[in-house]
Amino acid sequence: MARRLRPVGLDFIDDAPIRLVFATEAAAPPEAVYQALAEEVAGWPSWFKAVTLARPTNGGAGREVRLMGGVRLQETIMAADPEQRYAYRVDTTNAPGVHALLEEWRLTPAGSGTHVRWTFAADGSAPFRLGLTAARPGLGHSFRTAVRTLDARLTARRAAEQ
Repeated sequence: MARRLRPVGLDFIDDAPIRLVFATEAAAPPEAVYQALAEEVAGWPSWFKAVTLARPTNGGAGREVRLMGGVRLQETIMAADPEQRYAYRVDTTNAPGVHALLEEWRLTPAGSGTHVRWTFAADGSAPFRLGLTAARPGLGHSFRTAVRTLDARLTARRAAEQ
């Protein structure tokens, strides 16, 4: 059953009791990475293996996301700064123990490519916090694999357009 989470603002990225931050490089430019993140929401399952469904809601102001294992999320887009930042807050979920969750994708130019940083900011019960901390290596691996897969797709797309 879905539960409503505590609404948090963008400052939660810095203030959350648990902050997991991961970063990697992509050869694709920031505008292409941003477009895939923020404008091609339905395409997330094609490059982020943990995501089984993603679709915009509320005229693009929100998202519905489903993850492997049956986790369902309803989200509100908190920041959509082209080529720089995409952030969303989870409003409702069926995941146990979570009280608040905000994710932020930061994009910065890195030569002709993009430095991609993903921050997973959360609060929850003691078992949730312990489990999330233990899941850090797996989340990092999932993030890096997703960005590599996305980058390969974007590189192939650019080559096909030329």
